[in-house]
Amino acid sequence: MERRVILAIVLMIIVAVVPGILFPPKKSAVRRPGSVTDSGAVTRESVTTPTRVPVATARPGVRPTAAPAETVWVTSPLYRLGFTTRGARLVRGELLGYRSFSAGDSSRNVQLVPDGAAWLEHRLVVGGGGGGGVDTVSLSELEFQPSGPALRVAGVGTPLTFTAERGGARVTLTYRFSPGEYRFQVQGQVRGLGASGAVLLVGLGDGLRCVEADSADDYRHYSVVTKASKTETKDFSKIDPGQTMVLDGPFEWVGIKSKYFLAAALAFEENQPQFAGAVAVGEPRSGKFATRTAVTLTLPVPPSGDFRYDVYAGPLEYRRLAALGHDLADANPYGWVFRPIVKPVSVLVVNILLWMHERLHMAYGWVLILFGVLVRLLLWPLNQKAMASQLRMQAVQPLVKETQDRYKTEPEKLQKEMMRIYKEHKVNPFGGCLPMLLPWPVLIALFFVFANTIEFRGEPFLWLPDLSRHDPYYIIPIVMGLSMYALSKVGQLGMPPNPQTKTMLYVMPGFMTFLFLRFASGVNLYYAVSNLISIPQQYLLAQRRLREQGKK
Repeated sequence: MERRVILAIVLMIIVAVVPGILFPPKKSAVRRPGSVTDSGAVTRESVTTPTRVPVATARPGVRPTAAPAETVWVTSPLYRLGFTTRGARLVRGELLGYRSFSAGDSSRNVQLVPDGAAWLEHRLVVGGGGGGGVDTVSLSELEFQPSGPALRVAGVGTPLTFTAERGGARVTLTYRFSPGEYRFQVQGQVRGLGASGAVLLVGLGDGLRCVEADSADDYRHYSVVTKASKTETKDFSKIDPGQTMVLDGPFEWVGIKSKYFLAAALAFEENQPQFAGAVAVGEPRSGKFATRTAVTLTLPVPPSGDFRYDVYAGPLEYRRLAALGHDLADANPYGWVFRPIVKPVSVLVVNILLWMHERLHMAYGWVLILFGVLVRLLLWPLNQKAMASQLRMQAVQPLVKETQDRYKTEPEKLQKEMMRIYKEHKVNPFGGCLPMLLPWPVLIALFFVFANTIEFRGEPFLWLPDLSRHDPYYIIPIVMGLSMYALSKVGQLGMPPNPQTKTMLYVMPGFMTFLFLRFASGVNLYYAVSNLISIPQQYLLAQRRLREQGKK
């Protein structure tokens, strides 16, 4: 029994710790200042840190020493977006269905854009061919006229158009919104700037606003996510301040993410040019965490001067992202390097939990309790077989020991005799191990589910303020440890005295309690319920063991 418990713990530690040691992220190429290449890639010389918009004024988007810029607000059932007329940039991104838990703006709606920042800054790089010079025209410096002072999204494709003219050039930016989506379309038209063979630089800003109570945990999830042939993630922490990391495309989409939210530019529609590449520039750090990295994308512009792409600015909601396709759901990384194994189980578990919540109209805490009961009931027959195998193994143990003593100097003979004994008594030495390990994939999957699934963010249950965070009173992990002790104690009834087994009876519950103290309370709740539901079965099997031994 103690070997099986130790094996289970080792497997969990391997999944949680070893991947980061054995498989460190590959470093992207770091390039020195250069110029625009023929393929549309951009080096440090052409890419600068996105402009910060001071927010000390009454409206976002206002700069000192310049005429005040207006903010055009776009409101839908899901969000409230603010676009400044200077550059037609996105300066506010409020999600109406999610609350912020950070100390600075707790109980307010989630705000994605950091204070003073702006997303969707457009710059046009023209020239560079035939020995000519390269010019960068900053569209974000132009004063745009909006099609209206505000916009309420009423139907699919509701447009908001910005137009600007300067020196005979005309620029039009049109944003199209839909009421039930966090995704919106960006269409641009440039005339009179010599846009033939140009490259558009799209600034995604330098990160998202922290809206979590545990800011350190949120910052650890800050990263750049790209999709070419596969999805790759570059943590902000891997990009040193001042370092320029060039990411070679073409990319179907590029995004920046926090623990629960994503802002991404998408270019995967039919007949739509993909992003040629991306540049990430590390920004200074005020503490030990990397909270800011400027990300700029490159998009080839055809001779017509027209371009388009889509933007997703919203939650890392698996089902919503999966519906968009193109592996956008991979921005939510279930399982780290063990994703081929963990992700399918995690996706199955999260879909079951969401289905139960929606169909049964139960709080997620009760859903977890019911789920724990159902898992144990499904495993009941396998556990019965495992115990029967253990009883047969225990019955032949004296014969096994005698054989081991008789042939201890003849390994080959010993192996043959052992196989004969197992075959004659219908004993499978591993028959009691596999059923004991079957609940662990679900438990490990739940660890990742509660660490990455936004549906559980901020969900209270009884005294627990948030199932996705640890129990602030440590009640649930203690209950989990006590339930594990009780399960082991009952399971040892009728077992031969063994000092090691007795030691593990106390050591393992204590170790697991310590290990789970900071785990999401939802994981602890599930594991505690799973243990408690298993105690009656263990008791019945222990009584059967005692009867067969003639002790009762």
